[in-house]
Amino acid sequence: MDFRTWYDNLIKPAWTPSPGTIGLIWQILYPIILISFGFVIYKSIRGGLPWLVALPFIINLIANILFMPIFGGMRNLPLSAVDIIIVLMTLVWMMVAVWPHYRWVAVVQVPYLVWVSIATMLQMTITLRNV
Repeated sequence: MDFRTWYDNLIKPAWTPSPGTIGLIWQILYPIILISFGFVIYKSIRGGLPWLVALPFIINLIANILFMPIFGGMRNLPLSAVDIIIVLMTLVWMMVAVWPHYRWVAVVQVPYLVWVSIATMLQMTITLRNV
């Protein structure tokens, strides 16, 4: 069964955004992520930030990249729920960690935090309804 058929057959809440809306949200968020994460990693490499500040950014990026292979490729709802929780937790951690150094980096994560909070609730609901 292809991904779209599998996804369409999942029991989802009525407030589930359309795939087009989800895609649009990521088109807005990815440039924010690219610039802010790139800045933090660059500053860490150059010695302007401690590596412990960059660590949650790196973990978040890895977990974010792994979500679709876990959810759509493996079609593993429980593991994708764990993954999205890691994305959410590291997002909060990185905002707190970078705040004393570069507040603008923490502030520009707010739209990402809002979306990941919604996506986490959506994923948890889908997981509970389909496992």
